[in-house]
Amino acid sequence: MSARVPLDPAARRAFILANTELQRPPHAPELQLHLASEVTPIWRLTEEELGRIDVPPPFWAFAWAGGQALARYLLDHRAEVDGKRVLDFATGSGIVAIAARLAGAANVLAADIDGFCAAAVALNARANGVAVDFTGADLLDSAPPAVDVLLAADICYEQPLARRVMAWLAAARDAGVRVLVGDPGRSYFPKTGLVRLAEYQVATTRELEDMEVKRTSVWTLAA
Repeated sequence: MSARVPLDPAARRAFILANTELQRPPHAPELQLHLASEVTPIWRLTEEELGRIDVPPPFWAFAWAGGQALARYLLDHRAEVDGKRVLDFATGSGIVAIAARLAGAANVLAADIDGFCAAAVALNARANGVAVDFTGADLLDSAPPAVDVLLAADICYEQPLARRVMAWLAAARDAGVRVLVGDPGRSYFPKTGLVRLAEYQVATTRELEDMEVKRTSVWTLAA
């Protein structure tokens, strides 16, 4: 690996292109994304490039089970987003945002506080021939934006964050927003207050999950 790159957008794009390959997620093969093949090397390289050792996992470099399931659901149920204003919260690679756009969403805003996600989403959107807007703002600091549909996947991997996000999603639901959540049964995913819309067996990897195929569901918040 070459010397550390500066943290400008062009350098982030170059880093992603140098350390990932275009791949088709197993459960949403209509899409192609710039993804890493292994967790540890890309995580270590990200820390080296940033000059830090406290960098969170590069969620943008993988197609997680919840995101794959939610993307599959949107591609198979276009009416959920067709012609609508959509927000994809904690977008990561942008897999769900891109699926929403391919399913006919009028516009899609992808949101993530990870500094690499803007570049990852832009590259992945371009690879799929769609346009996706992006914001790096922490949307949890304010009321949910005025959209028709709010999407979120793989958000319950930490207890404090899970509580905060689910409360924010509930506020969106109360404001009349359709909320769809993809989750593979993570420890801090709530056990009540949701309605299951679909269930899938999603192929993944033991590097990311505790088994190679994860039973993963798509939910909406109960009224």
